[in-house]
Amino acid sequence: MANTTSLDVKEHTDTEVQKNRVLTLEEWQDKLLKKHLDTFLKGQRGLRVFFPLCGKAVEMKWFADLGHTVVGVEISEIGIREFFAEQNLSYTEEPLTEIAGAKVLKSSSGNISLYCCSLFDLPRVNIGKFDRIWDRGSLVAINPGDHD
Repeated sequence: MANTTSLDVKEHTDTEVQKNRVLTLEEWQDKLLKKHLDTFLKGQRGLRVFFPLCGKAVEMKWFADLGHTVVGVEISEIGIREFFAEQNLSYTEEPLTEIAGAKVLKSSSGNISLYCCSLFDLPRVNIGKFDRIWDRGSLVAINPGDHD
């Protein structure tokens, strides 16, 4: 299998990775959330929402604040820690015995769990089922050869 942890940012010059910039919640609300929220939630509360390659996406806190449970996966521990810091959330940290070197960081409120590991290793951990998946562009972060 190809190396799934690297990203050639020269190939993706318009990504937030290249710009080292995360959109503000207001920008996301204007661009995507407001436009698709009713279709996405279908009026339901208490959903489990999965964020593949979540980084420090601001919409994770937004969904959690609406009463949903957020589960994300991100290979960058820095990104996960920055998410909790930027959102002023306290958290706990636990190792994942099923994946060497991996861990899960959970908000103290318990409604946000971010797994620090490769997306491709995540199936070894029983994290349950999800009601929705919110993905705004993780495919650009995966090597094209691994898309199959």
